[in-house]
Amino acid sequence: MTTIHVAGADIDTRHFINGTRVSSEQTFINTSPIDGTFLGEIARGGKAEVDQAVAAAKAAFPQWSALGPQGRGEILHRIADLVEANIETLANLETMDNGSLLRSHRRGVMPRVAHNLRFFADWAINELHHEVFETRGHSNNISWDPSGVAALITPWNAPLMLATWKIGPALAAGDTVVLKPAEWTPLSASYFADLCTQAGLPNGVFNVVQGFGREAGAALTAHPDIARISFTGSVPTAKVIAHAAADNLTPCSFELGGKSPAIVLADADLDLAAELTVEQYDNAGQVCLSGTRILVHEDIADAFAAKFIERASKIKQGDPRDPETDIGPQIHQVHFDRISGFVQRAKDEGANIIMGGSPNTNLGGLYFNPTLIKNPAPGSEIVTAEVFGPVLTMQTFSTDEEAIAMANGTEFGLAAVVVSGNRAHADAITKHLVAGTIWVNCFFVRDLKAPFGGSKKSGVGREGGTWSFDFYADVKNTVVSPNGWKE
Repeated sequence: MTTIHVAGADIDTRHFINGTRVSSEQTFINTSPIDGTFLGEIARGGKAEVDQAVAAAKAAFPQWSALGPQGRGEILHRIADLVEANIETLANLETMDNGSLLRSHRRGVMPRVAHNLRFFADWAINELHHEVFETRGHSNNISWDPSGVAALITPWNAPLMLATWKIGPALAAGDTVVLKPAEWTPLSASYFADLCTQAGLPNGVFNVVQGFGREAGAALTAHPDIARISFTGSVPTAKVIAHAAADNLTPCSFELGGKSPAIVLADADLDLAAELTVEQYDNAGQVCLSGTRILVHEDIADAFAAKFIERASKIKQGDPRDPETDIGPQIHQVHFDRISGFVQRAKDEGANIIMGGSPNTNLGGLYFNPTLIKNPAPGSEIVTAEVFGPVLTMQTFSTDEEAIAMANGTEFGLAAVVVSGNRAHADAITKHLVAGTIWVNCFFVRDLKAPFGGSKKSGVGREGGTWSFDFYADVKNTVVSPNGWKE
């Protein structure tokens, strides 16, 4: 069966290559994390399908790049229109596939998909002016030229929204795309491909190859006709991709893991601090940016912990389709077992678990209770490794210098949260933090004009605004002399 009916929509489970559907000899099973419902068998691609998709994208590149920002932008806006017209279908589809809250998909995530496409289409038109400046009478003319075929490998925690962080600028820049969605959440990418066809996107400009990283992903990242590789996921996988890309010197952009701090200073508003730190359980903790290491000044630690537990105890865990639910399930049994393993090992080491620490037996399945571990051993696994689940740790500090050292004391540098009642105090902390994004008295505010990415092992490069085009395009300088002209 090549078409399944999910969330009121017919989803083609084959690959999308050169504007047509392509089957594979093998398939893999897709189930819903909500209750284990069988969703369908998905075409399992490998080298043959990747070769076909890259060839289609390469053939489509000259026509697509020649359209220019205005021509490409018109089509991207039409795709965004169709996304907005199908938000209810996309929201229900994504919730069934990855278990995130339906209300969030309706109100924020799917509207953001459309916004991503519009933003980058308009940025290419309005902001990438071919800058000209003078050097000893010579003019330097800066331009952003389309680079070729972009390979995009995307995660499962916000599948379509995070994919369009990459699809938007890649297509707006004039590149053509081969997307490999995460194998646990392939459905919204397939549906999005149909919307692209309806919007009049030329065949071959956008292609989707489904499958596993070791098969489809490996073939894609090693392909000699790939001009750019953008990957969001884990550090170990990024290392594999980097090795594959090295043979062809293919430029890579990596948005990787995090073990971000949430620093609560002694002058913080404790109600705000509790609100922001409990928010780190969002999406069942499956957010790379989450401030999972709560660092609290020792003078307010007990008062903060009481506020935190009071607020966290009100979290309603359950079916993500229920509008009253605050957090849903983990994505997959493999990931659920991974989270359980982290917590069990922390228990074995004598960790003080003051909230949660176990599966939610009332719900069964893939639901893990929001967990807080107090004063874990410095340098222990639960403090240094990314769990990517609803598991937070709480440690105390006595001085700003100690807080900064603790905050920077991991191999990651993706994000940080600082809660303070004094602007100068907050500024004194943030300037010493190693992180790509820092939120002060807030969380998860993201403007596409701003740079996004990680330091240290949290990533390579930045996305957003012109930074995205610096990656997806070949940035060129044409230097013109004032001499030698006959006219």
